[in-house]
Amino acid sequence: MSGLVLASQSPARARLLDQAGVVFRIQAPEVDEEALKARALAGARDPQAIAVGLADAKGLAVSRGCKDLVIGADQTLDLDGRLFDKPPTLAAARAQLLALRGREHRLHAAVSVSQRDQVIWRRVESVRLRVRSFSDAFLESYLAAEGEALLGCVGAYRLEAMGVQLFEAIEGDYFTVLGLPLLPLLAFLRQQGAVAA
Repeated sequence: MSGLVLASQSPARARLLDQAGVVFRIQAPEVDEEALKARALAGARDPQAIAVGLADAKGLAVSRGCKDLVIGADQTLDLDGRLFDKPPTLAAARAQLLALRGREHRLHAAVSVSQRDQVIWRRVESVRLRVRSFSDAFLESYLAAEGEALLGCVGAYRLEAMGVQLFEAIEGDYFTVLGLPLLPLLAFLRQQGAVAA
């Protein structure tokens, strides 16, 4: 049976796999995400395709010469065609949240599995989220409470924490919001004998 490697530094993705009872190790991929995104945007690729391309690139970077199954994942946030990244500062997080306030956006989460430098499976799922018209006072208290944890989150929110208070409606899978289409991934890993059936 092949081992499992998570080619991601995302604590949320690692926590999801761990809580599901999956045994894996983490290996950070050596990819230039910003350069990949810039090339994809220059080629007018849509946010879903960009998420898939980044997930594939991460998995492939780790899978070179590796017999283990390597899980790559990425997520994009699409607000009317505008792509959002993880905010670099709390000021950028504030600006992102103000842009999302009172509006609907989509999250696209992609996951792929690679082995020996070849993608053998992939999946992308999307979720529609409607942000409520929160007050400036709530925004400031939210930023103070969550702090720099928001800098690791596309959109500057963590649904599994206080960020859930930002929303009035969510249509789609909870795990996809957290950045990993977990149920389809687990089904594939069971087929491969990588987790117990």
